[in-house]
Amino acid sequence: MDIANTSLKKQRHRRARLWAGSGVVVVLVVAVLIWRVGPALPQTSRASLWIDTVQRGDMLQEVRATGTLVPRSSRWLAAVTAAQVQEVHVWPGATVKPDTVLITLSNPEVEDNLRNAEALVAAADADVAAKRAELHSQALTERTALAQAESDLASARVKGEADAKAAALQVIPRVQYQQGLIALDQLGKRVAVEQERVDGFAATIKAQIDAAQARALQQRSTLLLRQRQADALQVRAGIDGVLQEVAVQEGAQVAIGANLARVARPDDLIARLLVPEIQAKDVALGMPVSVDTHNGNVDGAVQRIDPAVRNGSVQVDVLLTGKLPEGARPDLSVDGRIRIAVLHDVLFVARASAARQHGELKVFRMDAGDATGTRVPVRLGAVSVDRMQIVLGVNQGDRLIVSDTSSWDAYDRIRVQ
Repeated sequence: MDIANTSLKKQRHRRARLWAGSGVVVVLVVAVLIWRVGPALPQTSRASLWIDTVQRGDMLQEVRATGTLVPRSSRWLAAVTAAQVQEVHVWPGATVKPDTVLITLSNPEVEDNLRNAEALVAAADADVAAKRAELHSQALTERTALAQAESDLASARVKGEADAKAAALQVIPRVQYQQGLIALDQLGKRVAVEQERVDGFAATIKAQIDAAQARALQQRSTLLLRQRQADALQVRAGIDGVLQEVAVQEGAQVAIGANLARVARPDDLIARLLVPEIQAKDVALGMPVSVDTHNGNVDGAVQRIDPAVRNGSVQVDVLLTGKLPEGARPDLSVDGRIRIAVLHDVLFVARASAARQHGELKVFRMDAGDATGTRVPVRLGAVSVDRMQIVLGVNQGDRLIVSDTSSWDAYDRIRVQ
């Protein structure tokens, strides 16, 4: 009969519990190690990063803006009257003089109005001449009446003196003498009235002549207007320059005020920049500007700042003080850098894409050996076109990754190969 070995069974259970406990310990150790090591660091190529060293010194605070070169002296030529484009004589790019005819327009109504105005001026001039002759004749009539009255008065005085002597000798009745005195008095009053009439008519002559001349002047003004309208059918350049644009085609109908052509002086250009509205508040008149024409840089200064914001930008005109390079012409695209200020003895580094003036930013600082980068917060000061001032967070000589690191926002460290 077999006897059960209980001690062997106990050893087997003890060994199983020992192995189970060892497995639990190993799992715990591995878990602790994994927890301490953390997730695997992301790796990136050094060639794909922009790493810059924090420096101390003077930093230029600048605003960058794009724009174009535009003529400082240019003019749009507009239609003075509604008309039809008969012929275009000159095309863009041609050099023109002030009296160069660019476009010929036609409008029969304008020509008819000119002829009518000329006829009305001739009629008005004839009216002035006729009025002068009429008034001169009337003046002669008035003066004749005055001379007749004066003559009658003189005869009456002579007769009165004779009647006085005859009445004293009682040759004539005294009644006849008194009647002569009454007649003499009436003739004196008549002379006074005629003299007053002559004086008054002389005053009205000037008023009537002035009225006739005013009507003639009005007709002449109308004639000048009609003449200008007729002359405007020959569209002339008006200034020395280059024809930049012709906005119409032959045979087209144009309305009053429609733009026909643009002439500009290509040797006198300014830069017209579009500054983002957020940065425009820092721009002031007279600030120095460097304009890149993509064929050389030209110095200038802010001459005008548009008070209005259009499409998120503020228009800034820059007066160019330097010599323009070859190939500079109107409508050429340019880049401008407006110098806002010079910051002395500050920490600065190349500008990160997410940098905001006086804001905060998290960047990766390269550790010793340049093999890993650790995310650190920094406080920014002024931000320029390609530089940013660092107020707090890093020291001079630190190397920072300033390229876009948004793909590693979930990590505080990265490995650089």
